[in-house]
Amino acid sequence: MRIAEHPIIDSYQKGRKVKFTFDGQEMEGFEGEPIAAALRAAGVMIHRYTQKRHEPRGIFCAIGRCTDCVMVVDGRPNIRTCMTPLKEGMRVETQYGVQSERGEGQ
Repeated sequence: MRIAEHPIIDSYQKGRKVKFTFDGQEMEGFEGEPIAAALRAAGVMIHRYTQKRHEPRGIFCAIGRCTDCVMVVDGRPNIRTCMTPLKEGMRVETQYGVQSERGEGQ
């Protein structure tokens, strides 16, 4: 399920394997690949829940135009994970509405 090519980030290359956390669970991905690609490869399809109806959303356009893939990354909400390169030690969390579940980021 790993995304091998990206329509906008045409020159990203898989770097070394790195560890990051998703909702507190340790995962692995390749440095430099989009966070969304690493999550998809690990089977994670839900990135956020909508504010009003709490509907799940995941990667959709994969080019940074929509907001379906936004997540809380290293404590900052609304990060487009389809365009943000993965780095060692990143803390990635499901986003609820326009903030983290704990109410951070307003």
